[in-house]
Amino acid sequence: MIASNKIIYDRNNYSDKELISLYKKLVKPRLIEEKMLILLRQGKISKWFSGIGQEAIAVGVCNALSTDEYILPMHRNLGIFTSRNIPLHKLFAQWQGKKSGFTNGRDRSFHFGSQEFKIIGMISHLGPQLGVANGIALGNLLKNNNQVTTVFSGDGATSEGDFHEALNVAAVWNLPVLFCVENNGYGLSTPSSEQFKCKNIADKGVGYGMESYIIDGNNILEVHSKVLEIAQSVRVNPRPVLIEFKTFRMRGHEEASGNKYVPHNILELWALKDPIENYQNFLRKENILSEELEVLIKEEIVHEINEHLRIAFAEEEISSTTENEIAGVYKHIHFIEKKPNQNTTEARLVDAISNGLDKSLEVFDNLIVMGQDIAEYGGVFKVTEGFLKKYGKDRIRNTPICESSIIEAAYGLSINGFKSVVELQFSDFITSGFNPVINLLAKSFYRWNQPADIVLRMPCGAGVGAGPFHSQTNEAWFTKTPGLKVVYPAFPYDAKGLLATSIEDENPVLFFEHKALYRSIYQEIPEDYYTIPLGKAKLLNEGMDLTIIAYGLAVHWVLDEFKKHQFSADIIDLRTLQPLDVATIYKSVKKTGKVLIVQEDTLFGGIASDISALISENCFEYLDAPIKRIGSIETPIPFAKNLENLYLQNDMIIKEVNILLKY
Repeated sequence: MIASNKIIYDRNNYSDKELISLYKKLVKPRLIEEKMLILLRQGKISKWFSGIGQEAIAVGVCNALSTDEYILPMHRNLGIFTSRNIPLHKLFAQWQGKKSGFTNGRDRSFHFGSQEFKIIGMISHLGPQLGVANGIALGNLLKNNNQVTTVFSGDGATSEGDFHEALNVAAVWNLPVLFCVENNGYGLSTPSSEQFKCKNIADKGVGYGMESYIIDGNNILEVHSKVLEIAQSVRVNPRPVLIEFKTFRMRGHEEASGNKYVPHNILELWALKDPIENYQNFLRKENILSEELEVLIKEEIVHEINEHLRIAFAEEEISSTTENEIAGVYKHIHFIEKKPNQNTTEARLVDAISNGLDKSLEVFDNLIVMGQDIAEYGGVFKVTEGFLKKYGKDRIRNTPICESSIIEAAYGLSINGFKSVVELQFSDFITSGFNPVINLLAKSFYRWNQPADIVLRMPCGAGVGAGPFHSQTNEAWFTKTPGLKVVYPAFPYDAKGLLATSIEDENPVLFFEHKALYRSIYQEIPEDYYTIPLGKAKLLNEGMDLTIIAYGLAVHWVLDEFKKHQFSADIIDLRTLQPLDVATIYKSVKKTGKVLIVQEDTLFGGIASDISALISENCFEYLDAPIKRIGSIETPIPFAKNLENLYLQNDMIIKEVNILLKY
């Protein structure tokens, strides 16, 4: 990518004061960067992603926005943080892993957010923040506050699927989002010619039905004036806009990588387009910036940098405790159980879930439900049938087929003060949205105290002849990830109450619903709104000889065998897997001395394995027999009924029970 050497400035209606103000804001991140590069070489910070040569974009865009409008920057957008007047000592402390930073030393660099400054930081996967911006913008639309949301991406991240999904969703929903792409020529060392085939990234806007613009990213006045104009228009007429900024990264992707892969003549050409030197020359020619004023401005900034570095360096190294770190994974919820009234009605599991969601929509007017085919169609399992008429399209939202972007949007809604429930058509399809679940939702509160107030509904399980892509029960993927809560009811009463609690909870919850139980299990459930605490198992039967632990469909397998053979056993329905009710488990095991754990999932690496380990470590002296586990065979789930029956090992229950009873 070769640029014209000359930058032409059009001052339009800018006053001298405004031009100098932009100059100060442009110089500040450059001077900070130059200092950081020195500190990096001295080993006083661990890593640096340089934005030298790109400052005009961050500064121009940020100063074209209102300070109460959300902006989602990337590594090279230091000018956004300085333009929002974040105290420098907090930034410096963040980069040093100090407590007065934004993440309590739990994350580095620019991987943080701040509600105070309306800045939402990125994760290393880059693309997901585009979908997060959609969620924030959707919240703005619902609030009718006439605000725009601005999100940054590099040219490399436009190759990610998240880019396509986010732009598509924004276009379909007419979201007021400015998608700002800094085309600096390289994704790390891979040139743009190997990233995309079209001439300009802005050309992609046509495919999404949105307007797009190309702006000289090194021209501070062009960036500021054009983005100001676009933002004002989008506030009045909400819609997404794709903006490509042509610029160049003068240093490496990060300092350790260098930039030897860039042809020398390209570096020379872009050096002539330095956004600060060119703007300085313009201001001098206009007799706006004297040499004395320039020196004074830079001296003031350097003094501020040094003083705030002194504050940051004086702060002690961060320390913590195991208890404190564990306590920081989830937002503490002051739970008050809401008891039901005496009026009940018979309901299937699917009815209980539908009714629980309906009641929560009545209780929380900031609750949004999203998913594929959930509006007019009512969802593939008809859980949301009739909801559209009752609550309207703003709250019951059909989505394009893009699990990743919708989960990201749910996170954005949470940032903007909304609750959301996302229906996955099948729990198997969560793989298409795995990244935001694991890296955004789960880590959000731990990283920067931002709750992810989201419930993911997960229709799951075998026994319905749906084959390998619609039958998995994949709860173990998520119990392994700190920061997520996992709920798995087996009965209608529990499903309704636990769903209400999950929606009340401001932490991310994966709510598993077994498809084979949807219309086969009936129970009397209260008609009104009620909650059940998470992390509390249910003792379905009391006995003296054996403890059987199960959840989901496996609970009913156990109960069927119990009815046939009438052995003496504690039968525990876990109901929630994270948090896990170890107290109930240990109490029962210490009483019976024998344990059988039954799960539908394949055995290796599953929930039963961890529960077995916990019992061995904490109740070993009470055991009178080896712990037994039952799980499905180690294959994908087959389609044919006979093969599916072979896969599911529920016929092994009575055999293992008898072995334990005779031991």
